[in-house]
Parts: sequence; structure tokens; C-alpha cells
Amino acid sequence: MPRYVQLDDIRQEFLERVFRVVWCSAATVDSHGRPRSRILHPYWEADANGGLIGWIATVPTSPKAKHLAAKPYMSLAYVAEMNKPVYAECRAEWVDDLAVKQRVHDLFLNAPAPMGYDTVPIFGGIDSPRYGILKLTPYQVEVSTFPGEHTVWRADRT
Repeated sequence: MPRYVQLDDIRQEFLERVFRVVWCSAATVDSHGRPRSRILHPYWEADANGGLIGWIATVPTSPKAKHLAAKPYMSLAYVAEMNKPVYAECRAEWVDDLAVKQRVHDLFLNAPAPMGYDTVPIFGGIDSPRYGILKLTPYQVEVSTFPGEHTVWRADRT
């Protein structure tokens, strides 16, 4: 049975784990209602209001873009340590503001490896049509340790 907590109670553990794992399995739902998973590299940060925001640099014409246009939700699972999974259920939205795209590029560029990388060789500059930014706003975060409890924050329980 999960133990429901405030985001403040698990934010730090969540951030430590995702920065250690870096890559996650991310699922969207296609136009036929079928799940589709892929490996992605989000960058997470605490926002100004004490919440969490995830950023993904990705091609805005990828299959996930079509999925998110119809159903703007993404489920992320970080499972490098089988007994310490982390899950984030999120609303996803594309951000086209060049200042935000530059800030996200700088977040990735200035982060230590393995989190950090230069987005330009993969996606082009911030004004490239291949450089898209997805903003993830979680509505549920789970930090688990097996054996042990599942600690869960849900936006509708705060």
C-alpha cells in the first residue's frame, strides 16, 4: 500500500535518483490507444513554487509529438536499480519560446556528466526546427525502495 506524502517529503530523493540514473523509459499513447515506450533523457529541476519541472530536448516531429498532440501525458520510469525505482506521471507540453529553449539548452550543457550534454550536435541550434523542448509537469511521483514502502506524491492529494 502506498504512503502518500507532500512533494517536499520526496523531492530531494527524487532528484538525487533521477540525476544518478539519467535515462528513463517514457511512454505515450498512440492514436489507437496503445502504449509506446522509448528511452529519453529528461532534466529535472525544482521550480520557483517548490514543484518539479522536467525538460526533454527532442525532435518535435517524432512519433511522440503526434501521440502528445492527442493525449498530452507521459509516464516515465527510472529503473537502473531494480530495488529503487522512480516513476513520474506527467502532463507534457511543447515550449516554443526561444528564451526557454536557450535556458534548457544551457541546463543540459552546464550539467555534469552523465546528465550534461550539448544539444546542438543532435538537434541544431535553439532556432532549429529539429530542436523541440517538452516541458513535463508531474501530477504523480513515486519513489520506492524494495522491500519497503512506495512513497507517492499526487497533485490531487495536496
